[in-house]
Amino acid sequence: MSIFSFMFKNGKQQQVKTLPQLLQIFKQSSDFATVEFQTNGYHFCISYFDSLIDPKLLQQQVICRLQRDLSSYASLALEDLQQIIPVQRIEVTADVEMIEAKLLKGFAMIQLKGVADHCALVNLASENLGLRPNNDSENEFSVVGPKVGFVENIGTNLHLLRRQIVTPHLVFRELTIGSMSQTKVVIAYIDGIVNEQTLQTVVQRVSEIEFDIMFDTSLFEQVLSDNSSSPFPSFVSSERVDKIVYALIEGRVAIFSDGSPYVITGPSTLFDFFTSPEDYYLPWLLGSFFRLIRMIGVMFSILASPIYVAVLTYHYEMLPKDLLGPIIFSRSNVPFPPILEVLFLEITIELLREAGARLPTKVAQTLGIVGGIVIGQASVEAALTSNILLIIVALGALASFTTPIYKMSNTIRFIRFPIILFAACWGGIGIVFAACLLLIHLGKLQSFGSPYLVPLYPFRVKDFADSFIRSPYHLTVKRPSYLRPLTLWRYDPKKAKKKKDIDE
Repeated sequence: MSIFSFMFKNGKQQQVKTLPQLLQIFKQSSDFATVEFQTNGYHFCISYFDSLIDPKLLQQQVICRLQRDLSSYASLALEDLQQIIPVQRIEVTADVEMIEAKLLKGFAMIQLKGVADHCALVNLASENLGLRPNNDSENEFSVVGPKVGFVENIGTNLHLLRRQIVTPHLVFRELTIGSMSQTKVVIAYIDGIVNEQTLQTVVQRVSEIEFDIMFDTSLFEQVLSDNSSSPFPSFVSSERVDKIVYALIEGRVAIFSDGSPYVITGPSTLFDFFTSPEDYYLPWLLGSFFRLIRMIGVMFSILASPIYVAVLTYHYEMLPKDLLGPIIFSRSNVPFPPILEVLFLEITIELLREAGARLPTKVAQTLGIVGGIVIGQASVEAALTSNILLIIVALGALASFTTPIYKMSNTIRFIRFPIILFAACWGGIGIVFAACLLLIHLGKLQSFGSPYLVPLYPFRVKDFADSFIRSPYHLTVKRPSYLRPLTLWRYDPKKAKKKKDIDE
């Protein structure tokens, strides 16, 4: 029996035995539609997912044909629809499992009044919807894995999601936000996995939004955030289909907005912003190694410049003799204190980043290369900065680019400057004090009521399997406990690891 022929209720599974029960599950989702009409004395009911079918095929090949060609039939049976509807194959069945599977693949179900136990299944799937050449995930590129990304059309995005998660428990709740824009918003989740309290929190916050125009999901992120004054993003925003699919099967909630190619998911933690889909497509050793490199790069990007300022302002005794000479030589002609030297280079790097982001791609590449080389070399020759600091700032900027989520990269760029000021005022003690303030702030943050620093705080040993490292799949068979999913197990680890020889 299909694993999707079960309905979750109060954490338990109930077998779906009848067609009305199946339709009741489907009707929870806003993209499930039912069309009823009468023609020539026959009453038809057509049910389908409008995110999976081609509306032109439904209108031209089914509805128009039924309204036009039924006059020649004195009595009509479901088997006669094959001669009326010009579709390659129409299946007449009463099997609930087959009906479920076909509807989730883009079929439409035609019911004739008076025939309660049988229905006709017509293939109206839109195979090319969402597979345009220009919907690649350009801003979240990975060498390994699918390249398909979301687009600005919400119908296309829901279609892409349903093609990857083939289950009736994937539910779409449609809302309209914006007094002037009337933006279509869809909350997606998997019934039977997502925690009911989390779902109610998301639905309540989205439905209570009072705004005139909603252009993008980034606006939702700021409005829905537990702490809008924090520079840290509260929700993961992604344009990759596979990333949203993985978030949903873990027990998170996704929010789609019409006109935006980005989807936000929550609850999110700090570690989610350093996780790349590529980690799961590579062997776990390689995925863990690159994730650790990413986190070390972020720490270097935040602390490299402040440590330079603190050491050269207050702690010369920390430098080894072999390193003290080159630093004195590089700064011998620099007239500025370390804090002004660092701020000059950091702001210059930020100017180059902003200019490159606003210019056309080819011009931006030229600006980044020529501007970086020319300004850096000229600054050293003009004794405005030391060559050692130039290397440190360049490496710090390079390390900040390793963050997979652009919004977290912006946060890292921002928090570097307050720590530099703390280092200039109090040296190493200032850096430690700034780090403590940062940890306290992160400990107070929440995402849809879930702690931001979990599994570090609150401490969850079992959830470390997919945090600093990406553990093997037989160690990640459970969903994260901090999400409080209704179904904890993703799959049976014993069956997943079971291997048979070719002669068995």
